[in-house]
Amino acid sequence: MNKVAEDTLSKVPAVTFGFWIIKIAATTLGETGGDAITMTLGLGYLIGTLIFAILLVIAVATQIRAKRFHPFLYWAVIVATTTAGTTLADFCDRSLGIGYVGGSSILFALLMATLGTWYWSLGGIASDHITSQKVETFYWATIMFSQTLGTALGDFLADTTGLGYEGGALVFGAALAVVAVLYYYTAVSRIVLFWAAFILTRPLGATVGDFLDKPLNNGGLALGRFEASAVLAAVIVAGILLIPQRAGQHPRAYKQL
Repeated sequence: MNKVAEDTLSKVPAVTFGFWIIKIAATTLGETGGDAITMTLGLGYLIGTLIFAILLVIAVATQIRAKRFHPFLYWAVIVATTTAGTTLADFCDRSLGIGYVGGSSILFALLMATLGTWYWSLGGIASDHITSQKVETFYWATIMFSQTLGTALGDFLADTTGLGYEGGALVFGAALAVVAVLYYYTAVSRIVLFWAAFILTRPLGATVGDFLDKPLNNGGLALGRFEASAVLAAVIVAGILLIPQRAGQHPRAYKQL
């Protein structure tokens, strides 16, 4: 029996510095885009959530059915999760009256339950081993809960604690810096650090997005939500085109009789 190892291309991008730049821009777009539909157009959180949920289902289904990594499709799904997460979190926290603390607690429990089920079912939660539909389903469910949790956390820190949008962005930026230090200088699990960074970039984007489009008397820059969203979308497209996009790889060993 000989062991033969081959590199199996994943359906998600390799995690590089450029990945995080586009991710933060995408999460910020999720905040401004979600608010544009629910607030600027006045459709409300429920209608906005339904609209983005439909778009999310279509995007995820298309991504899962794809046979290989497509940069624009992947990032379109990320944007879909972050816009749906924005409106869903706002609907639960504000329309249903659960509040930021209650909403964040529920979403954190759902996120941990998803990761736990993923690990129990497949024996791991590595984010670069996305090569089957089952694994990819867990991957996108985890991302959806993390995006929604990030929105609730961002609003909680900015509004409830009184730090404001700039203060909230600084706190989450500092937390990401700690994760980076742990990545480069410790042996902490890279999988744990990836998901920690993924979760933290969402409230960072949420607070930055709120800072861009909220009124001046609320601590924002009062930029138009649609204008801010258009600029962020252009930044994402430019990032995809200019930053090398390659599928993540992992070795897969199998036995040949």
